[in-house]
Amino acid sequence: MSIPQRDWQAATAAIEQARQAVISCHLHPDGDALGSALALHGALVKAGRPALVSFSEPFEVAAQYRFLPGVERLTPPDQVPAEPELMVCFDTGSLDRLGSLAGAFQRAKRTVVIDHHASNTRFGDVNLIDPAAPASAVLCRELLRRLDLPLDREIATNLYTALVTDTGRFQYQSTVPETHLLAAELLAAGVQQYEVAKAVFETNDIRYLRLLSRLLDRVTQVPAASLVWATVTLEDLRAFGLGMEATEGLIDLVRTDGASDVAAVLKEQPDGGFKVSLRSKGGTNVAEVAGHFGGGGHALASGYTSSRDAAGTIDALVEALQAQRAGANGQRPPAGGDGGSKRETPSTAASGR
Repeated sequence: MSIPQRDWQAATAAIEQARQAVISCHLHPDGDALGSALALHGALVKAGRPALVSFSEPFEVAAQYRFLPGVERLTPPDQVPAEPELMVCFDTGSLDRLGSLAGAFQRAKRTVVIDHHASNTRFGDVNLIDPAAPASAVLCRELLRRLDLPLDREIATNLYTALVTDTGRFQYQSTVPETHLLAAELLAAGVQQYEVAKAVFETNDIRYLRLLSRLLDRVTQVPAASLVWATVTLEDLRAFGLGMEATEGLIDLVRTDGASDVAAVLKEQPDGGFKVSLRSKGGTNVAEVAGHFGGGGHALASGYTSSRDAAGTIDALVEALQAQRAGANGQRPPAGGDGGSKRETPSTAASGR
């Protein structure tokens, strides 16, 4: 790992010396964020060390992660101490991603940030950041090792869920031999692999399937930018009685379009604008694109927030993608007009033309 030994030592010392650790992750937590946070919390509690685990409002666990061991011990964010002695957060690229817990983090006496996003702003007192790690779970496992906290089936299940989700079931480019070695260690600790797979990947509410139908009916290609995109509105979620957490995995379906390198899902937000999730198959560094709009993430998986409407958001995204491609080719980006950013209608996109 590329993290200096002094940072590991500072993190373990902070956790060992704290009378209570508050453990958190980014808002709308995915499998890696929640699984890593629950793993550390479970390990500390089983060792007799006071700790609590929480995440920001909206305080709702996505349905596919409600099986995770220890999820019932999550503390509502309004019950988190206003000035924690120690706050540890996982998979969180910047302070604002802590949502309603950002204030508690700022007031904490000591803070530790554990993450694998290259765009992390290093906002903690101690920062364990390794962009080469395929998941924050890898860093969590190393932290447990250094704290001499043993694995059991529950802790391993949380870590395995974190690992399998953030590696796309071990198919993303970040997966390396060591990733499989860690998976083997976790399976040996008692993880029931199919139970995890069934809960996370093979169990959906019928309302979610109906949301997918609406989303897929809108899928649109922009060949000039090698982009495929779709939008999820608040009205969609209301129509099917779903919360924002239901939008997490939609990008993984849209990205399967074989004609496009970049996929985007625009998720309308209650306070206006859109959260934009980006994925690349390797031809585009979407972290650079997201960074252009104040976001960040990985080269192949990133996101940002747009204050524009859906059409304006896509126009700006297409322009940024074309500018990046022109820069990579040593060309000047197109000036004036629509820059080749004209969007196909959904019916044209569906026909593959």
